[in-house]
Amino acid sequence: MPKGKKVVKQPSFWKKEWPSVNDLVVGTVARVERHGAYVSLDEYSGKEGLIHISEISSSWIRNIRRFVREKQKVVARVLRVNTHKGHIDLSLRRVSQQDKKEKIQSWKRTQKAEILLKMAAEEYSKTGEAKTIEDAYNEFGVILEKKFTSVFSGFEEIKAKGESTLDNLKISEDWLPIILKLAKTQVETPLVKVAGILELRSYDSDGVEKIKNALIKALEIPTEPNTEIDIFLDGTPKYRVEIRAKTYKIAEKNLNAAAQVALDSIKSSGGEGSFSKKALA
Repeated sequence: MPKGKKVVKQPSFWKKEWPSVNDLVVGTVARVERHGAYVSLDEYSGKEGLIHISEISSSWIRNIRRFVREKQKVVARVLRVNTHKGHIDLSLRRVSQQDKKEKIQSWKRTQKAEILLKMAAEEYSKTGEAKTIEDAYNEFGVILEKKFTSVFSGFEEIKAKGESTLDNLKISEDWLPIILKLAKTQVETPLVKVAGILELRSYDSDGVEKIKNALIKALEIPTEPNTEIDIFLDGTPKYRVEIRAKTYKIAEKNLNAAAQVALDSIKSSGGEGSFSKKALA
């Protein structure tokens, strides 16, 4: 390597040119044909993958457009990659709801991190040497990533705990006021999460509908701003209820309220149920 040449470390969230088999990818449906759907991969500029009709759903497909449509955002699993032919085969049916949720969350956080690095570089360039997003990452982003597992997690920690979070991180003092400003003005306070397990049973002929109705009522309870409720099948008759909120007090309150509404609904229709808190790993 020539003496004095600067080594630029690529941000870990910047994807390689091609995805790997079994990766989860975010894409936008570009067009739908009789044999499958073509998806533009958001994380791999210019790359397109095919979801064959056999990989759309585990159930029988009479009309493919009932399952996918143009401009729909999807999370797919990579089945095969042929870099020579430029082919990427994808699957929708091999992606669980939890896979989809976690991938979308990760993808959004990656996008936010890129925006923050770009804004930091622009702020720095206004008053001193011109900086790029690569400079921002190499000069402080990689340090946040190493300390807090990701760039965006680092900004969240700074938002929550303030300037002391940056102590002993060996980040140039020129960057510190910019990082603090962005954390304060551009990062929302991270939400905490609590969860519980609902067990709902109905032995009536329309029991499935009664359980579904109970869960819908739980999802629709009044909540404080920035509070999110999700319910996932955890293996019949168990349903996992997750609440995300600004504080544990608010989250617990809404978890209990959602569970009670579901239990009241199923019992009033002749069914039975129970609820237990679940520790999060």
